[in-house]
Amino acid sequence: MDLQLKKLTYTKSFRILRSNLWKDHPVACGVLGMCLTLGVSNKVANAIAIGIGFTFVLVVTAATISALRNLIPKRARVIIYMIIISSFVIIVDRVLKAFFPTVSEALGPYIGLIITSCILVGRLEEFSMKNNVYYSVLDAFASGLAFAYTLFILAVIREFFGFGTFLDMKVTPSWWTNWVVMGMAPGAFFVLSIYLWVMRTLARVDPLKAGHLHG
Repeated sequence: MDLQLKKLTYTKSFRILRSNLWKDHPVACGVLGMCLTLGVSNKVANAIAIGIGFTFVLVVTAATISALRNLIPKRARVIIYMIIISSFVIIVDRVLKAFFPTVSEALGPYIGLIITSCILVGRLEEFSMKNNVYYSVLDAFASGLAFAYTLFILAVIREFFGFGTFLDMKVTPSWWTNWVVMGMAPGAFFVLSIYLWVMRTLARVDPLKAGHLHG
């Protein structure tokens, strides 16, 4: 019986990881979190900071909501989500200001936008409120990691072509001319559209269903 239970646990854990990291990718398949994705993917340092902060907030919030799910009134659940999310976002904001002031200044209001991310609310509503802490943390970590590696990929491309740097270190030859558009909104949309096309093609996602994968 224990062996069968372990097998079921491993199977469900693998399915959760595969789903969030690939088939039901929150950005590539669900087209969620666009404000942060487009806004902070111009520099690798910004993308790493938001990626780590976002994943932290998502994991600890998911664990908290899952642990308290039987005590949370249904009518007040969204307000409770916002209060808990806001508390952890404030922690992320203070840590960045204390230890990484330059990154914090560059990110500006985007740190606060984590609070309103539909990825966060969506995973809490669709998963954490219905599953135990272990599965909720696993789901949150996978979703956060998927979001983080997407930001990193986009930022590497945009920073290289737009600024000729990687983590603000010059990596292009002297004759290189920076593509200014890559550091602007049109460049973000251009790179993101190619990323979505590649990811959806590889994952074989039906475009008609992509927007509904995360509920």
